[in-house]
Amino acid sequence: MKAIVCTGYGLPEVLQLTEVAKPTPKAKEILVRVHATTVTSGDCRVRSFTVPPLFWLPGRIALGFRKPRRPILGMEFSGEVEAIGKDVRRFKVGDQVFGATGHSFGAYAEYCCMPEDGVVAAKPASLTYVEAAAIPFGGRTALHFLWRGNIQRGQRLLINGASGAVGVYAVQLGKYFGAEVTGVCSTANIAMVKSLGADEVIDYTSEDFVKNGKTYDIIFDAVGKTTFSECKSSLKEEGFYLHTVMMLPGLKGLLSSITTRKKVIGGTPSEHSTSLDFLRELIETGKIKPVIDRCYPLEQIAEAHRYVDEGHKKGNVAITI
Repeated sequence: MKAIVCTGYGLPEVLQLTEVAKPTPKAKEILVRVHATTVTSGDCRVRSFTVPPLFWLPGRIALGFRKPRRPILGMEFSGEVEAIGKDVRRFKVGDQVFGATGHSFGAYAEYCCMPEDGVVAAKPASLTYVEAAAIPFGGRTALHFLWRGNIQRGQRLLINGASGAVGVYAVQLGKYFGAEVTGVCSTANIAMVKSLGADEVIDYTSEDFVKNGKTYDIIFDAVGKTTFSECKSSLKEEGFYLHTVMMLPGLKGLLSSITTRKKVIGGTPSEHSTSLDFLRELIETGKIKPVIDRCYPLEQIAEAHRYVDEGHKKGNVAITI
């Protein structure tokens, strides 16, 4: 089968189209014929090995020293079930599905195997394969953090990076949960963020939200560009600071969680399909929608990575296979 192999850490040129063996599903796995995937920030960070200095050694141990141990990247997909293992009960051949491979990666290929109890679910019937592939990473991440932040109706929610892959879902989910949503983005993306339901949009090129005197129940940094220290004065006393890139809260965050009622939350979503089923229901009832910036064929994935590296994409960049 065709697949994109990451031959080392570095610029997008390390991604090479090649032929690899087609996988065979185990007893409790399904084999998915992949129709679409995306270029996520996670894919780009692994390809370029962009990690804080403190995590360099742990990162190399986890991912591989000279090149990724799992060389076929790709964290989300949509496609059709082509074969099932002998013990699979949830799916049948021909089912249209979407899901997240997570840190196992593997979606930059014509086929991938998924455990039937993994992050995989029936594709929303109203969406194309390209649209469905753009949901699992950003949608689940946004939902995970908002749930962890105990979002409530009437609260004030600020989303930094409101136009990115996670941010576009955070805006829509925030409105679904009844929050007053403020999005932070660049000038070019203001109209798009407003169209997703944001009550207010701050242009970060002309205004710094941490200096405008306003406070929020939840500050959600969906792009990892702020620190808790910078934002704590803009956070209400019982507020939550959510950070998608931060794996550990840091000393100041830990001290704040102990000495005040302000909470700092980082980490990654859990690996089960509950949140994916929840998102599918919201999509099918028109509560949320995916946002696609550009779409590239698999053969142009290096160009797609190069575009995402620029940091200006709106929503998601999709890949057709």
